[in-house]
Amino acid sequence: MHASTRRLPGRLTAPEPGWTTRADVVVIGSGIAGLTAAMRLRKKVDKVMVVTKDVLSAGSTQWAQGGIAAALGPGDTPEQHEVDTLVAGAGACDREAVQVLVNEGPAAVRELIKRGANFDLDEGGDLSLTREGGHHRDRIAHAGGDATGAEIQRALMEAVAANPNIEVIEHALAVDLLLAADGGVAGLTLHVMGEGQRDGVGAVHCRAVVLASGGLGQVFSQTTNPAVSTGDGMALALRAGATLRDLEFVQFHPTVMYLGPDSRGQQPLISEAVRGEGAFLVDDEGVRFMQGQHELADLAPRDVVAKAIMKRMLETGRPHMWLDARHLGAAFWERRFPTILATARSHGVDPVTQLIPVAPACHYASGGVRTDLDGRTDLPGLYATGEVACSGVHGANRLASNSLLEGLVFSRRISKVLPGELRPWQEPVDDGRSVGLVAGAVRRDLQETMTSKVGVLRSAPGLAEAGAMLDKLASETAEQVDQASWETTNLITISAALADAAALREETRGSHWRDDFPERDDVDFAGHFDVRMHDGATTVSFSPSPATDTDLPAVEAH
Repeated sequence: MHASTRRLPGRLTAPEPGWTTRADVVVIGSGIAGLTAAMRLRKKVDKVMVVTKDVLSAGSTQWAQGGIAAALGPGDTPEQHEVDTLVAGAGACDREAVQVLVNEGPAAVRELIKRGANFDLDEGGDLSLTREGGHHRDRIAHAGGDATGAEIQRALMEAVAANPNIEVIEHALAVDLLLAADGGVAGLTLHVMGEGQRDGVGAVHCRAVVLASGGLGQVFSQTTNPAVSTGDGMALALRAGATLRDLEFVQFHPTVMYLGPDSRGQQPLISEAVRGEGAFLVDDEGVRFMQGQHELADLAPRDVVAKAIMKRMLETGRPHMWLDARHLGAAFWERRFPTILATARSHGVDPVTQLIPVAPACHYASGGVRTDLDGRTDLPGLYATGEVACSGVHGANRLASNSLLEGLVFSRRISKVLPGELRPWQEPVDDGRSVGLVAGAVRRDLQETMTSKVGVLRSAPGLAEAGAMLDKLASETAEQVDQASWETTNLITISAALADAAALREETRGSHWRDDFPERDDVDFAGHFDVRMHDGATTVSFSPSPATDTDLPAVEAH
């Protein structure tokens, strides 16, 4: 076990709650995972509250372009989907969790369609299925060409709006969990900004909390994640005593539009589905450098493609590579990828006639709050689903388009078990955790440090430098209590845990690439790094488990 000497806040400095309300279950997050959980739970418990930091539509789900993966096509099977998922996960998946995902996935997608999500159909009226990296079958269902997430979000929001018994609080940041005398969940504190139903900090007393708050993309300077993705749910859970697992496995999407060296924040994603339809990567000389790198070439798993792009960038000294999709033609672009086409043109690139500059950027957290197969964390009354959770399905590298499916499947599972496990009403107690807040002004330095030292390519010296800088930044105390400081404290909490785990994993596996340990090591590192916090001090421990991608049947591409 590795114990850090770094001290972080055990709770966030915040005003005393000025108002109090109650709900049986509070769902934090309003993407596919959160709204699915809320809709299904409302049928079984009296009062469900959905809390979201912006408006209902502002999370990561609406940005999902490619689609949702499930064995829905002729000749495809859950077993084939399982193999592709395990191979992409580089031996670090929980095989039982993967089997849950792929076997329950088709029914979950069909239920989503019944809720009103309109997926694209082929000429025969069947689901139009495409392919993305790591898949050997066409199994990606999509909507509006490249607007799958937006269509799913629309359908779920309309369903929630039609159910007045679900209370929605928008513009609300979840600050911290309130704990009962037994150490389990008794509620949470919220800060509701002026546009919300209540103003300022308040307390919601509840019997269970479902975390569906998304990822940690804003840890890095460039990401495909929206501005709200500041790791709040992971940090809140860690401070309360839950375990974070596999944080070092951050997926960098290989084809994010390069906007220049000074561009920061959310960057335009060029969906893997564009390569699934025939686009390919080239360098400045027009060389298709993915040829010979992997049997699937440009459609290799994301970690393989991201590493290949970074290697060619390092070899050539160029800040990006190129995606060539000109041969797809204007009509195809306008029908299949209208959103990407419009976005690229808004940045001065016409994919119909020009190469698209691309480089890897932070995309998805494969790790998160550790859960079992029913979304339970190790904190009584706390459940987690979607990107905030580590259910075990993604391992060291998420298979393309498995994320929306994970949110669907595991939210359904939570809704089956949680009503029978509701805790009795308990009053919150003073749990004695130390209170603190890091200055919001350090966020830029934090992001630059994480991008340069804990990004796509990692090494012991770089990770040591990152650790020292994070220690320094963590000591910068906020002079005022505001949302910027709350979010920055969450970001630095998650960054420190991520960097510590990355430093301890002395191998290259999936999306974790160590330049000084370039080979995968199943002897010493088959397993998971778990991060825990006790009153602001974190420990990282290793839980060995056999690699799950050995002796798999071969799957031929069709």
